[in-house]
Amino acid sequence: MTVEKVHLGIDLGTSSLKVVAVGPDGAVCASARCEYPTDRPEPLAAEQDPQDWWNALTATLAEVAAAVPPAAWSGIGLSAMLPTLVALDAAGAPTGPAITWEDGRAEPEAGWLRDAIGDDQLYQLTGQRVDGRYLAPMHRRLDRLGHGGVLAAAAKDVLFAQLTGELLTDPSTAAGTGVFDLDRHTWDPDLIVAADVPGLPPVAPSTTVAPLAAPWTSVLGITGEVPVVLGAADSVLGAFGIGARTHGDVAVIAGTSAVVLGISDHAVRDPHSRYLITPLTGTGWGLEMDVLAVGSAFGGIAGLLGLSGPAELLDAAATVPLGRTPVFLPYLTPGEQGALWDPELTGTLHGLDLSMGAGHVGRALLTGVVVELRRAVAIAEAATGRRGPVLLGGGAATSPLLWQDLADATGREVLVDRADRDHSAIGAAVFAAETLGHRITHAPQLHRVTPRPGQADWWARAADRHDALRIALGGINL
Repeated sequence: MTVEKVHLGIDLGTSSLKVVAVGPDGAVCASARCEYPTDRPEPLAAEQDPQDWWNALTATLAEVAAAVPPAAWSGIGLSAMLPTLVALDAAGAPTGPAITWEDGRAEPEAGWLRDAIGDDQLYQLTGQRVDGRYLAPMHRRLDRLGHGGVLAAAAKDVLFAQLTGELLTDPSTAAGTGVFDLDRHTWDPDLIVAADVPGLPPVAPSTTVAPLAAPWTSVLGITGEVPVVLGAADSVLGAFGIGARTHGDVAVIAGTSAVVLGISDHAVRDPHSRYLITPLTGTGWGLEMDVLAVGSAFGGIAGLLGLSGPAELLDAAATVPLGRTPVFLPYLTPGEQGALWDPELTGTLHGLDLSMGAGHVGRALLTGVVVELRRAVAIAEAATGRRGPVLLGGGAATSPLLWQDLADATGREVLVDRADRDHSAIGAAVFAAETLGHRITHAPQLHRVTPRPGQADWWARAADRHDALRIALGGINL
C-alpha cells in the first residue's frame, strides 16, 4: 500500500542510528535501527568510526525503503548526539575516529579554556558549562596530537554533509562547541581564538533545506528531489517529538544518557550555572541537564552481573523493596552534567552485603538515577515557574518501575509514551514536515502515572543519603 507524504526522521545516536517514517496522520508507519560499536582504547576514551555511521545509514534507509517506497518520501529531518566531534581535513574527510560525548580525555584542554576566559564569563557568553566533552576542547586535544585537521564539525554536521554535500551546523548543535555566542546566534571570534579552533561550519537555521545528493537518490532509486532539513540536536528534537513545546513543559528523554529539558520563553542564566541553555528550533530555549549514565549504566551493570541486559536487571530490581538496597552513585561515565556539574565524579556502590543480589544492585542504581532526575526536574520547575507533568520518552524509558519511581520522587504526574521510543527521530520527521509546509499532527499516546501518597518524603531522605555519600567522597556541596 502506498503512503502519501511520508516524512523521514534520522537520529544519529550514541549506540545506534534510527530512521522512522511518519505518515500524514502522525503515526510511525516504518522504522529501522542499526547499532555500531564504541571503541575505548584507553581510560576515558570513547571513539566511533564515521564509516560505521554511513554503513548504518545505508542499511536503515534501505530497510525503510522496503517498507515505504522512496517515491512517497516528501522530506527528511535530522537529529544527532551532541557533543560528538569529527575533525576534518582540507578535503572534508575525517582525520581519524569521531570523539563522542562520552569521551573525557580533553578535560585539561577545557580547564585551560576556562582559566583563560573564566567559568562565569563562558557561561554568560555561551549558556554552557564547558568541560572536556565540548567540541572546542576535544579538538584542541586532537590538534596537540597532530590529528586536528582544519575544521571541527559535529556529528549532525557531517550527517547533513553526507546526505546533501553541504557542511552546515544549526544553533543547538553549535552550542555544543563551547565557542557559540548564545544571544547573537553566531561564533564568538574571541572564544575561537582562545580555544585555537582552526575552522567551524557555517551556522544556519534549523529550517535550512538542501536536496538529497545524487549518490543517495541513485542508490535508493529516487527520480525526483527529496529535501533534507538541517534539524537540531537530539535533546531538542526528542523533547519536540514527545510534545514538549510550551513554556514550563519538562521532557525527560532517556537513552544512553537522559536529557532533562525544560522549555523556556527566555534564555535565563542560572545563578549557579546548574543548567545549560540550548536554542530550540524556532523561538524559545531549552534549559538542559544531561544525566550522563542511564541506559549505558543499566547495560554495563547488567553485563557485569552476567544478565542478558537492562530489562533483566530492572525485572530483578522490581522484586526488591525501596530502602533495602545499597546507595549507588550512578556516575559511571564518569562525571556528571545534570544539575550537578562535576567531571571528577565516579560510580560508587556503598552498603553492599552478602544477603544482597543482582536485584539489590539494580534497584540501587535505579534509585541513584532517579535522584539525579528528581534534582534536575526541580531546577527546571524553579527556573520556569511552572509545575506540570513530566513527559517521559526514549529507548531506556521502558520500565514501569522507572515510571513510578520518577512520579513518586518528583511528586508530579509522569506521561510516558509506551508506543514509540525513538523520539528524536520522530521529532526530526515532524519538524521536517512542518518546515516543508506539510504540517502533520503527531500526538503521542501518553500513559499517565500518578505519584503515590507518602512517597515524596522517602525520596527526599534518599536524596539526602545520596548527597551525603557524594560529598563525603569529595563531591561538590551545592
